[in-house]
Amino acid sequence: VSFARQADRRRATRNSRKKKPKQEKREKLLPPPPAMAMSRARGRTRWSALAASALIQCCAGSSYCFGVYSPALKASQGYDQSALDAVAFFKDVGANAGVLSGFLAAWAPAGRRRPWLVLLAGAALCAAGYFPMWLAVAGIAPAPLPLMCFYMLLAAQAQTFVNTADVVTAVENFPDRRGTVIGIMKGFLGLSGAILVQVYRTIHIDPGTFILMLAVLPTAITLLLMYFVDVHNAHEGYNKKFLDAFSLIAITVAGYLMIVIISDQVFMISSAVQSVCFVILLLLVMSPVAVVVKAQKSESTQHDESTSQQRIGLLSEEEAAEDSDGANSASSLGGPPQDLSADKENLNVLQAMCKLNFWLLFLAMACGMGSGLATVNNISQIGGSLGYTTKETSTLVSLWSIWNFSGRFGAGFISDHFLRQQGIGRPFFIGATLLIMSVGHAIISSGLPASLYIGSVLVGLCYGCQWALMPSITSEIFGLNHFGTIFNMVAVASPVGSYILSVRVVGYIYDMESPPDEHACVGTHCFALSFMVMACVCVFGSVVAFVLFIRTRTFYRRVVYARLQSFLGK
Repeated sequence: VSFARQADRRRATRNSRKKKPKQEKREKLLPPPPAMAMSRARGRTRWSALAASALIQCCAGSSYCFGVYSPALKASQGYDQSALDAVAFFKDVGANAGVLSGFLAAWAPAGRRRPWLVLLAGAALCAAGYFPMWLAVAGIAPAPLPLMCFYMLLAAQAQTFVNTADVVTAVENFPDRRGTVIGIMKGFLGLSGAILVQVYRTIHIDPGTFILMLAVLPTAITLLLMYFVDVHNAHEGYNKKFLDAFSLIAITVAGYLMIVIISDQVFMISSAVQSVCFVILLLLVMSPVAVVVKAQKSESTQHDESTSQQRIGLLSEEEAAEDSDGANSASSLGGPPQDLSADKENLNVLQAMCKLNFWLLFLAMACGMGSGLATVNNISQIGGSLGYTTKETSTLVSLWSIWNFSGRFGAGFISDHFLRQQGIGRPFFIGATLLIMSVGHAIISSGLPASLYIGSVLVGLCYGCQWALMPSITSEIFGLNHFGTIFNMVAVASPVGSYILSVRVVGYIYDMESPPDEHACVGTHCFALSFMVMACVCVFGSVVAFVLFIRTRTFYRRVVYARLQSFLGK
């Protein structure tokens, strides 16, 4: 009897071992509902993360409003143009040198809550920078120039923390549409300047109080919405039409802002009409919430149907499920997106900096982003030297945000299209936009009627394009593992180029052309030479970008393009 029992036990053990792979196969085929269901019940999905990130981005670009409050800063502190450009330089360093935010994102414990720590740091920096700056401008707590530069650095650095959290989260949630989601994130960031200026005009505050508003509003929005910004399962399928809806909303907001800004310039809009226009703007900005509700409802229904069908299929066709290939079973659940990064090594920041492609991209960005920042930082002074009113220069700042958005959004969409359809690498579009940018600088240099409007359109568009293209190129060439750190290291090129062109070229020539013992210069000669220099710099940057395109052309076609076609099933 004992021998028979032992034999039965051995037989049962063998049978359980045979059934274990079948049970594991079932578990692989069945979606893991608990965590996913809990997340959906709380209203947190990849769509809510995208919407929350977009809303945070709408208030994050306070650095683009420097042209609005820089005259108040200059007058209250008694700065000359070189001193103001020094403050602007530290703004550019803070807003673009996001290495610290990248390291924080990499250091933070892995998990869905990682973006929260980065966003919290960004909110704290925003308040810590703008609030003491307002105290200095209001005369409550005066600050010497070095301390003012430090305040500006802190305030602008907040933008990099918020931007890093939002962009990295979007790319991790939508890895196969990184160009599109980066365009959406960067586009809303570009629009944030115009949105904040509309708030400023609607509540009728002076430029000094506007600085206080910048300390409060972006901080509050970030703290309120950061709960929804988290990383979700990228292996789930999704309906692209909802992603297209986000793109459509961004375009609608940009178009509406442009109409409002131009109408305010042409017509005398009353306070009541301005308030109504602002309410409509708020409704448009909040419309991604409706997309989130529809997307979550649609995916919840599809998820329930898919789960039910899979359970029935497993019960009725157990043998077929046992023999099915793992890749096919994954495909039935929507298909996990492949790692579309071009570099299999997923380089860290030090390894990336040892590559020639890194420095080619860095140099091209220094030429393009640096000259773009030099333009927007001095746009009020350029307008003043050409006889523009304060209202007209603030309009130029708002319109700059529209062109900036258009470039960011359009470059992401267009480069995605040509990469998917023809395998054209994104560095090609960097070179093309730098050539167009040089034309914009040359037009501003001419000093002809309306040259500042026309030139700022071209420069703003191309500047936005580079901010959408650079992160996508970085993720494709160097991989996603250290994406946040590497793309923020490349972004250091922006303040480096801005310092050379804005402080050492534009500011120096402006002060040289100004009458002795005066801080103001009037006439086209104040900026003509500066913008011709920047036009030449952009041509040089275009050559560098085309060299990068040639070096990576085969790589894009054979690796990135091939993976995209494989992912799309072509």
